[in-house]
Amino acid sequence: MNVIVLMLDSLRQDHVSVYGWDGCPVQTPHIDAIAAEGVVFDNVYPEGLPTIPVRTDLMTGLSSLTNRTWQPLMATDVTMAEVLRREGYLTALVADTYHLFKPDMNFHRGFDAFRWVRGAEYDGVAAGPLKHLKLEDHLTDGIPASWRESVHQALLSLDGRTEPEDFPCWQTMTAALDVLAQAREAKRDVFLWLDTFQPHEPWCPPATFDTFGDPSYDGPKVIMPPGGPASAWGDHAVLDRTRSLYAGEAAYTDACLGRLFDGMRQMGYLDDSVIVILSDHGHPLGDHGKFLKGPDRVYSELLKVPFILRLPGGAHGGRRVKALGRFPDLMPTLLDVVGLGANNMALAGKSLKSVLEGDDTSPYAATVSGFFPSDIRCVRNQRYSLIVNAEGDTDELYDLDADPRETTNIISGSADIVAELMRGIGSMFFKQKSQVRGVQGSMEVAGTSLE
Repeated sequence: MNVIVLMLDSLRQDHVSVYGWDGCPVQTPHIDAIAAEGVVFDNVYPEGLPTIPVRTDLMTGLSSLTNRTWQPLMATDVTMAEVLRREGYLTALVADTYHLFKPDMNFHRGFDAFRWVRGAEYDGVAAGPLKHLKLEDHLTDGIPASWRESVHQALLSLDGRTEPEDFPCWQTMTAALDVLAQAREAKRDVFLWLDTFQPHEPWCPPATFDTFGDPSYDGPKVIMPPGGPASAWGDHAVLDRTRSLYAGEAAYTDACLGRLFDGMRQMGYLDDSVIVILSDHGHPLGDHGKFLKGPDRVYSELLKVPFILRLPGGAHGGRRVKALGRFPDLMPTLLDVVGLGANNMALAGKSLKSVLEGDDTSPYAATVSGFFPSDIRCVRNQRYSLIVNAEGDTDELYDLDADPRETTNIISGSADIVAELMRGIGSMFFKQKSQVRGVQGSMEVAGTSLE
């Protein structure tokens, strides 16, 4: 049995149409088609955030939130790729997520073959100058001067790219199909980890997908929104246009996946592969006043992501489940599915195989998410979301059934609900006492020219 993990970056659950969120602006027919034959999880959450801690949890089956931040794989980590390679799998990493390949990150460890598709975000593939794009067309007066160099660096990577096939996401799918064809020729079971940075910013979808905004808008095209209060850098028209760019990227990402699925179908991979579609986290779009990821934005727009698992031939498919899960569960689940579950004794995550096969019992009473350098944590069960804020700030509680967009804080008078949520996790997750707020930016630029 082949194992194929399709990791998307920053895709919100409410921008995947199969999930049926009110106000979903896009249709994602290709993801939806796989979901129709798979098991669609509503409540599998990232634990350690953002990009690199997430992948650490997924690739090792361990929990990073209590003990590490954005950092390379450790020499003592044992990855899913290493385990499957020992068991005879051809292991392959195909990615345009450039953070995996920064100096000493070592996330390609354990893969027999790896391909790095260049050009995402700050990946320094061009020295300039800009020939087709203009920096001033992508800025507002309220965007800080300190952020402008970040926008410029992103534009260098985008300059001259116009057609769908010009962008890294499309090229990553092409490279993945080539690897899958080689695995068929070699007559080897394959573990493919495909990792695309789409729909992460910068948001500059090809014109055929940039169709979600007001056609009469003629203001700046903010492809790299800054953090901080969104009202400081954009009015309603600018913010709506920026959201439309994200929607275009989501639609484009789905189209790229459609091309991948067509090739996989032709090669027979839908018949003999377990396929996972997931995103590392979502992306705030001003839902609670800010764009970008951050420790103070642990709401559903950041935490609710697609997590869809399709077994070979669509076995046990066509189901939607509310059972709680954590990202460290991915590795033990996949090892269990392919008959290697004895390895799971060494892992922090739990296998969700029984859920796949029809048992909707949640293996957890609660989940927890956060950024390691911050002391803010979000604790969730199937109904409630508790945000434990920094000392001196009011904690927050939301009823996700009645208030999925988390607009009304019901923390007052809800001591019993809070106590139940807190009993579901251990105190180890609350050891950090930092007041960090801006960790995301320092992580993203590490190892780039913006450092």
